Amino acid sequence: MVAGVVLVIVVLILATTRYWLLIPLAYGFWARVLTGPKLSPVGWAAQNVIAPRLGPKKPVAGPPKRFAQSIGAVMSTAALVLALIVGDHAAADAVLLALVPAAGLESIFAYCVGCKIFGLLIRAGLVPDSVCAECADISLRLRAATPTRLQGTSR
Repeated sequence: MVAGVVLVIVVLILATTRYWLLIPLAYGFWARVLTGPKLSPVGWAAQNVIAPRLGPKKPVAGPPKRFAQSIGAVMSTAALVLALIVGDHAAADAVLLALVPAAGLESIFAYCVGCKIFGLLIRAGLVPDSVCAECADISLRLRAATPTRLQGTSR
């Protein structure tokens, strides 16, 4: 859901040259990197309003997603600086064009490019295995996705 909103915003910026939209786009990425969905309106709505209506939770390891969000934060911030501070709209558009396939793959096919890069970095030994213990042990994610039983209900 969040990637779908990112895709729409990026395409809107590219189609209309409304570069001020880079401000909420970059904010959203940085908010998700630093706090998860807590301070990101789109992230919060996706997790607490939309996802519960779409079905059961699909456990995802946090570090790869945070890494992917970090890539988005750096790219959207670079586009913001290029467009609004430097005034180089062509360079900003080039950066934004790189976000289109990543956001499109995530929103349409649930394929996280940044997560795949994170996995390659772990396999190459550039990121220690200890950074993502939950990547190696899916049972941690499954336990986290299991709803807690309410007190007083039968077992």
